[in-house]
Amino acid sequence: MDVVNQLESEVRSYCRTWPATFNRAVGHHMYDVDGRQYLDFFAGAGALNYGHNNPAMKEKLLEYLSNDGIVHSLDMVTVAKEAFLEKFNETILKPRDLEYKMQFPGPTGTNAVEAAMKLARKVTGREEIVSFTNAFHGMTLGSLSITGNSSKRSGGGMAVRGGQTMPYDGYMGDDVDTVEYLQSFLENSSSGIDAPAAIIFETVQAEGGLSTASNGWMRRIEALCREYGALLIVDDIQAGCGRTGTFFSFETAGIKPDIVLLSKSLSGYGLPVSLVLLKPELDIWDPGEHNGTFRGHNPAFVTATEALNYWKTPVFYGALKAKSARINEALSEIVDTHPDVTEVRGRGMIQGIVMDPKLCADVQAEAFRRGLIIETSGAESEVLKLLPPLTIDDLGLEEGLSIIKNSVNAVSESTLTTATG
Repeated sequence: MDVVNQLESEVRSYCRTWPATFNRAVGHHMYDVDGRQYLDFFAGAGALNYGHNNPAMKEKLLEYLSNDGIVHSLDMVTVAKEAFLEKFNETILKPRDLEYKMQFPGPTGTNAVEAAMKLARKVTGREEIVSFTNAFHGMTLGSLSITGNSSKRSGGGMAVRGGQTMPYDGYMGDDVDTVEYLQSFLENSSSGIDAPAAIIFETVQAEGGLSTASNGWMRRIEALCREYGALLIVDDIQAGCGRTGTFFSFETAGIKPDIVLLSKSLSGYGLPVSLVLLKPELDIWDPGEHNGTFRGHNPAFVTATEALNYWKTPVFYGALKAKSARINEALSEIVDTHPDVTEVRGRGMIQGIVMDPKLCADVQAEAFRRGLIIETSGAESEVLKLLPPLTIDDLGLEEGLSIIKNSVNAVSESTLTTATG
């Protein structure tokens, strides 16, 4: 830790929350240099949906590297890229009756967001992008312009422009129809909001506190896009790749976005890669008009191709459904027995519980002391957020849920004791 404190920037954050030096990880466990085992309900902020060092992916990766497979190739054609494109199309797109071209814009999610915004403006000739309260889309300037959190936005050091924020589903309470609210601005030429190039949303606001859009809300936003000539962009960077129980988080709504953004768990192994899925008629890029040195990372293609095997069997879908239900049941029990824990949010295997930010931080710290790595979410870090690997077994899931329950109990008892003196 001394060398980190001395040499690494003060911008570091997760190492402050979890003060340990890790040296090994397998499946849903991490290990520190002292040999202590931790249960991982963080999964690389959602980049490790299939756990650490997934054995099937590791085998393919090591084989590829040992045979001197291409690692870096920009957007040249490689065997690894061809294999991924073909398998993604056959395994994911065709069974869902989706037809998309695939663009690899760079290694991270915010690269995908920037590319999508740029393309939407090029296609429509418009500038504004409508996003929603509590949204998080990345840390580069374009992505910050459509991100809700003020501390993140101010980190850009300058005014971020080009985005218009509207209330997300439920943001103004159950009595306010936020789609109707948005439409009232779009249909009024004096509202001060220009016709947008695109409307972008997350189906589950992963960093924004796990607020979840209803299927009806998503369908009506899609209809609004069609009515006003805006592109529909779904940011599925954290909620996609199976996190909500289906590969794309919007599948239950039956919508077909114009552009879909993937990253994080796309590689399946924590290797950086991002993907912009765009309807073929939108593919009006000139060659090289949007590029990047690390667009398309071949080792990530190798592991991503192997990861797609999970999505070929209904057994995997069934297991996700069962584990998601168990998470919701366990969290609901905590809400029912603790007045300070007010709500369960999220869906699938991205769920959480809402509480006072101080209480949430204390519960997170207590969970770490008990051997569980778990993060917080929301504007004030008021949501304890569960992101276990999709592949976690029932024993590991129950162990983590028990630690959460016991941590809430311990912190609540301590708070009550302090308050009563």
